[in-house]
Amino acid sequence: MLNRNQVEAAISAGDGVLRLQPSWVPRSFMIPGRRLKLHPDDLYAFGGHRGGINERWFSSTTSASNGPETTPDEGLSYVRPAAGDKFLLKEAVETAGDLILGADVMQREGGWNLLCKFFDNMGPIPHHMHQSDEFAELIGQKGKPEAYYFPPQYNQIQNNFPHTYMGLEPGTTKDDIRNCLKNWNQGDNGILAYARAYRLVPGTGWQIDPGILHAPGSLVTYEPQVNSDVFAMFQSEVEGRIVPWDLLVKDVKPEFIKDIDYLISMLDWEANINPEFAKSNKTFPHPVKPVAEMEAEGYREVWITYGTKFYSAKELTVLPGRTVTIKDAEAYGVILTQGHGRLGKLTVSTPSMIRFGEMTEDEVFVTAATAQAGLVIENTSSSDPLVLLKHFGPANPDAEPLRKK
Repeated sequence: MLNRNQVEAAISAGDGVLRLQPSWVPRSFMIPGRRLKLHPDDLYAFGGHRGGINERWFSSTTSASNGPETTPDEGLSYVRPAAGDKFLLKEAVETAGDLILGADVMQREGGWNLLCKFFDNMGPIPHHMHQSDEFAELIGQKGKPEAYYFPPQYNQIQNNFPHTYMGLEPGTTKDDIRNCLKNWNQGDNGILAYARAYRLVPGTGWQIDPGILHAPGSLVTYEPQVNSDVFAMFQSEVEGRIVPWDLLVKDVKPEFIKDIDYLISMLDWEANINPEFAKSNKTFPHPVKPVAEMEAEGYREVWITYGTKFYSAKELTVLPGRTVTIKDAEAYGVILTQGHGRLGKLTVSTPSMIRFGEMTEDEVFVTAATAQAGLVIENTSSSDPLVLLKHFGPANPDAEPLRKK
């Protein structure tokens, strides 16, 4: 049983920075895109019947929802202190969340209410949606808004379908979608005929609210989201692979699993047929302050996920040979996408190949006290930028000016 002293010792040993072990998640209904740097021999480390590993979860206190064979710690992040045994970040937050997130956040949120991941697919994901709180609460879960950012360092190859279907074509009727669901067992139920596709551009992103249909394409995607794994697949066939009805009703109460009107009611209809969907939902990097001022200090930092109260994210680039001190209002998770250096006293580096179950130096968690005091970040390369993606939980006050009212 983890105790407060162990958590405190790990925080102290890293001067407020916790090193995390990679957390890998398979999906039975997808083909891995092979760009997450996992060794090719380990893509099916959970067993072929579980599907390939196409996701890596960051700073995760959320268990994956992958059916009856889901392992007990699937999707959960482990803290690996310099001395002593590893322990789950989830248990650390439950045991001493005030030391990690701050007493105010623990009182307000009760924990680390964020799930963040990379997903990496050879082709598109089925057209699906995530339930709102209204529908997710019926099964004891949270609704799930989510955001996308396409890191250039992981998208040198864009794989088979670098487009995403989002929402529905204006003029689509509920009867159109009702007929698609009625035709589920004919193979392709035709739902993409009513959807719009958008070309995905590395270095940009999207915001997808609950109830919006979307079929993510084949770019490696950095995805901050509410810590929930609810979804409903509305497309019955993708690239010749049949999607079972079970994945449409995975998170639906038993009495509604054949109720097509109920299933359609989970959709946010007006948001789906919004004629200016891209204008409303596409996001571009937003500098935290004037770029010239930041570069003079040795770095560039941009907001890449913003506009909602649920989460936010930044991309920080420390220029070669420079050392900077960066302050943030809240605790945050970090995944490196390029370069090597030091975060506080911890050495960090971006791996080129990872074996399943082995450690890396590319993922950490920065505690609230250290974020607020300022984290010293050193780029020890003379030529390579040090690039970090930083994910924050709900109600980050630094992101409030960019929140959509």
